[in-house]
Amino acid sequence: MILLTVIVAAGVSQGLLLPLLAIFLERMGVSSSMNGLNAAALYVGSFAMTLIAERTLGKLGFKKLASAGLVLVLVSVILFPLVPNVTFWFVLRLLVGIGDSAVHYTAQLWVLMVTPEEKRGRNLSIYGMSYGLGFSLGPLGIPLLQLGDNAPFIVLAVLVLLVLVLVLVKLPDLRAEKLDAEDRPVKRFRRSYALAWYALIPALLYGYMESGINSNFPVYGLRVGLSEQQIAFLLPFIGVGGLILQLPLGMLSDRFERKRILMITGILGGLAFMLVPLAGTSTAAILALLLLAGGMIGSFFSLGLAYAADILPKALLPAANVVASFHFNAGSIAGPNVGGTLMQYGWNGGLFFALGLGFVLFGFLGFAFRKRPDSESGVSLYS
Repeated sequence: MILLTVIVAAGVSQGLLLPLLAIFLERMGVSSSMNGLNAAALYVGSFAMTLIAERTLGKLGFKKLASAGLVLVLVSVILFPLVPNVTFWFVLRLLVGIGDSAVHYTAQLWVLMVTPEEKRGRNLSIYGMSYGLGFSLGPLGIPLLQLGDNAPFIVLAVLVLLVLVLVLVKLPDLRAEKLDAEDRPVKRFRRSYALAWYALIPALLYGYMESGINSNFPVYGLRVGLSEQQIAFLLPFIGVGGLILQLPLGMLSDRFERKRILMITGILGGLAFMLVPLAGTSTAAILALLLLAGGMIGSFFSLGLAYAADILPKALLPAANVVASFHFNAGSIAGPNVGGTLMQYGWNGGLFFALGLGFVLFGFLGFAFRKRPDSESGVSLYS
């Protein structure tokens, strides 16, 4: 419950800071391109953290790394309103990205390693839902601007501070299994890929979908004749579908083969995406397809991690978690660029065709993946 509270707070910080800082930069007369570049700093920081996350966790342990991440977020939130400068905000967003990434890496790995296999899908789904809930609640802090420009930052800082105190007081100081000193990171990453490459692809596809849809769907909608009101109404339904089905799919994956659930949801979600262009400007048809697609692939990141934990020795889970985070960031960068390029050359439907094809191919690729017998392990955390 404490870890889930931490993740809700991390979701709230990202969900509030992204639109809130964009509003302030617009007021300051910053161009839209520079506004977007400033926002990208968060993901740059997140990407940078993945490169050192495994070693940092080994030195600090779970509790200290999570606490350090929360401290970075807290300090940044306090400094944002005190120094309203574009360059300084870029640096602060880098720090928020590093802090949030540290919190995510720690919490999701901790959940993976302490959860029994028979409850892994359910618990990882609850984890994903917690972040989605926090991210959705974040923008609700924007109306606090009516109380003053500093009000949203103050409320967010108090929330992060309370969570930090909870972590420091209540969480045990656990550490991951010690790594062999001669087992280099590159070797661990290669072993993770060799044993669980199929389970690590969902993070890439999920990042591609999330950033691609959020960035390109408004452009797609305007080009095919949807109104701005329709676009604003339809876009959230991908997330709604994920929230509705994430827990049921996680529980199903605990009862049935997890790979089978990933294959089925990948194929169904991919087909739903590919059918969106055929829906034209029908709000009801697009809503149904986005709801189905979001419901099917909204669990991809958490189910992929759960499947990786089924396959890999626990000593390799930190490395696999880094790979999953790297994949997610790579997909997040590729999504807007691939979809935007296809639409730039006149193929508006190519946004959904390329997206859907990726999930369908992933589904059928599952027939080629077999769990290797040397990937069994029962090593647990030690304090």
